[in-house]
Amino acid sequence: MTPLLLFLALFFGAGLYFTAQGEAMGFYQLRAPVAILPALALGAWLAHRRGIRPVETLLAGMGHSNVMLMVLVFLLAGAFASVSRAIGAVDAVVALGLGALPPGLILPGLFLVAAFVSLAIGTSMGTIAAVVPIATGLGDAAGLDMALVLGAVVGGAMFGDNLSIISDTTIAATRSQGARMADKFRENFKIALPAALVTLVLLAWLGEAAPVEAPDAASAWLVLPYLAVLALALLGLDVVLVLGIGLVLAGVFGYVLADGYDVVSYANDIYAGFEGMVEITLLSILIGGLAALIRAGGGLDWLAAVIARFARGHSGRRPGEFSIAALAAGGDALTANNTVAILVGGSLARDIAVRHGISPRRAASVLDIFSCVVQGVLPYGAQILLAGSLAGLSPLLIAGKVWYCWLLAVAAVAFMLWPGRRDAAAR
Repeated sequence: MTPLLLFLALFFGAGLYFTAQGEAMGFYQLRAPVAILPALALGAWLAHRRGIRPVETLLAGMGHSNVMLMVLVFLLAGAFASVSRAIGAVDAVVALGLGALPPGLILPGLFLVAAFVSLAIGTSMGTIAAVVPIATGLGDAAGLDMALVLGAVVGGAMFGDNLSIISDTTIAATRSQGARMADKFRENFKIALPAALVTLVLLAWLGEAAPVEAPDAASAWLVLPYLAVLALALLGLDVVLVLGIGLVLAGVFGYVLADGYDVVSYANDIYAGFEGMVEITLLSILIGGLAALIRAGGGLDWLAAVIARFARGHSGRRPGEFSIAALAAGGDALTANNTVAILVGGSLARDIAVRHGISPRRAASVLDIFSCVVQGVLPYGAQILLAGSLAGLSPLLIAGKVWYCWLLAVAAVAFMLWPGRRDAAAR
């Protein structure tokens, strides 16, 4: 396991160093695909010492069918998000949501708008960038606690990030666990919905009345590609086909409804979406190779034995689910990136799920939920750092007000402890 620990130490250590130097985004100065290179070298050397052919093992892991499928889905998701943003679909979603807000429901309304935008575009960062400037204006006009306003937006963004079928965390969780997208969505939704409802009640109770003016936006018809993608995914269609259909629909709607949008613009936006996924694509491929080296050297078997001892040898889903939850939460705390945490711990989480009879959809749900919970409350995480920088507010003040993430953790733990719930790996 030493190569993985080296990667985490470099990534986390660089983040702490640059943060101490005053960098606002200190944990994003050393890119993960670069930080993993020394770990790959160490893993190859250790494999060579054990008589394992390191290059062949590395390439087999990098080119594994699950890794390549994940990469394809990442690229299609990036292209769909890029085209949708370019044709004005994000603006349409924000305008529709804010235009429907009653004056007394600013805070729950902002949570819902952020949740829907994030669910549609599959990125909490893009959602925060789009909604926070509007939210700060509304909060100032109403005299609301700005930390609470930003907490509502970040919470809504993490709700969508955790559930969206084009979110990189969802893609990584489902592909690493061998789960169907629709199954994972339904499993997650049972836990996320109660947390979201309680969050809405609390935000409505603390909110104050103020006039809400929706921003100007493009045609509301531009929301339809988002809805089509969500509906097709929930019907159980293959995610590659779903994203392909969504990409075509977004291009058609953009050509018909967006001024000056043509085939050349469409092609350029698709490529821009590919470019936006380069980092996570590279990391997915390299982590696939690192995982193969660690597995071949016996590292995952050793860690699985440690976790089994930690669970005191008990079989069943509960020790396994808590082990996966701890793996996801700990990985995210170290990397400050929920997708990286899932990619790093995905193979081990799948081994734990098999050993403890946990279904793939359940393992993917737990892995995604706890990485998103921690990511949503990390003061040095990109989401809170971005929200704080846009509003000029301390990240520490925001972290405690992201109520949805705290409530999601409570709901997930309660669901795992529920005595009557069953989960069979064969289901």
